[in-house]
Amino acid sequence: MTIDYREKIEHSQVYAVARHTPLDEMPNLTMRLRNRVLLKREDMQPVFSFKLRGAYNKMANLSQEALARGVICASAGNHAQGVALSAQKMGCRAVIVMPTTTPAIKINAVRARGAEVVLSGDSYSDAYAHALEVEKSEGLTFVHPYDDPDVIAGQGTLAMEILQDHVEPIEAVFCCVGGGGLLAGVAAYIKAVRPEIKVIGVEAQDADAMTQSLQAGQRVMLEQVGIFADGAAVKQVGEHTFALVQQYVDEMIVVDNDEICAAIKDVFEDTRSILEPAGALALAGLKAYAERHQLQGKTLVAVASGANMNFDRLRFIAERAELGEHREAVFAVTIPETPGAFKTFCRLLGNRSITEFNYRYADAKQAHIFVGVSVHNPAESADIQRTLETAGLHTLDLTGNEMAKLHLRYLVGGHAPEAHNEVVYRFEFPEKPGALLNFLESMGHNWNISLFHYRNHGADFGRVLVGMQVPPGEKVAFEQFLKQLGYPYFDESQNPAYQLFLG
Repeated sequence: MTIDYREKIEHSQVYAVARHTPLDEMPNLTMRLRNRVLLKREDMQPVFSFKLRGAYNKMANLSQEALARGVICASAGNHAQGVALSAQKMGCRAVIVMPTTTPAIKINAVRARGAEVVLSGDSYSDAYAHALEVEKSEGLTFVHPYDDPDVIAGQGTLAMEILQDHVEPIEAVFCCVGGGGLLAGVAAYIKAVRPEIKVIGVEAQDADAMTQSLQAGQRVMLEQVGIFADGAAVKQVGEHTFALVQQYVDEMIVVDNDEICAAIKDVFEDTRSILEPAGALALAGLKAYAERHQLQGKTLVAVASGANMNFDRLRFIAERAELGEHREAVFAVTIPETPGAFKTFCRLLGNRSITEFNYRYADAKQAHIFVGVSVHNPAESADIQRTLETAGLHTLDLTGNEMAKLHLRYLVGGHAPEAHNEVVYRFEFPEKPGALLNFLESMGHNWNISLFHYRNHGADFGRVLVGMQVPPGEKVAFEQFLKQLGYPYFDESQNPAYQLFLG
């Protein structure tokens, strides 16, 4: 039997727990993209995610007998909280099976809603298998996170709100995709009411099950998925959702982690709210789509699908946001190990702001530098590489190298037996172009720099660790240099961490 999703969505019962969320304009991003960007604020739901819409609608359509027996689901995130809140509202039993690796903050959030938490297995698939066993043994009703018509219809109610709140033309609506419930519900409703509006799904590059399935013409099972956007990390999309996406969705966009981080920053700058990675997928896709199609003057809507962010991820997100906006380029550069070579390298970069610098003396012939530079666009990155190569410095662009960005940047170093008479100092540089070059010009001596680490942390000063080879007879001149420099400094030569790992 064919399901009339427009009618099903319009009669969905979600507002006992869900709220009609705002459709907010993003003024800064609107100005930058030259398109009107609207954000559907599902991060403002009671559980900070759209997931409670589908969970409650599914449960509201259960019989009294089924509700009396209770419900069960497998989830480590937003769906778990949606089911727990819905069960609390209805006064029924809810069992949530979560992997044993689930952070305590998520377990406690579900228990706070009155649900029973069962920990099983190390992964979602383990928890899911156990949930199906408990469902049968205890006669509970399974509430699927996405592949259920009632769940799909519940998620589709946010599309109804978008069209109610914005009756003027809309070019496209963007939704994040995990299992496909949100995208399927939104697409089914919009195409029934305003078919001229494009509906676009957005997936993470390392979790693109829907994109691959559409290309193959059938549901594809991914061997593994990336977990950065964990709220959308699904190995296989649903049967119901895939059929609806095939029928109604205009296009899929795939974005990388850096683009997701940039979108999180965009939302913060316009709203002072922090989305989780999956919650920012839609906006990342919107930006990529607008650039790809060179849109101007259009109205574009992105669903901010969730804000259940682990606080410890913010450091990584801040690090990667500039890369996602193509405002930072990262290079590995080989320079000759001769006095003045470091200064020459900095002069080649000109007045560009250096965002990161890792350097360690290796041998008497050459040194390898890991450097981040502020740029305006990818073309400027190519210009920098050409400039360095023309000067005879072998240069490798690492901006798109995931391993380098995740690990190598923090591992440039080690013991250097040939770095004799090394002293190590910590400096606080003013955060402005030219501060590094001023430091090098002020040295005025042929003291070899044997270690250098700098990172821009977004403050008004930068923290720098420098190792220099200063012969004993030049200590007085070195101390004079420190006093004249004018930057705060701290002697770290006897720091046990330096002695252990770098000395």
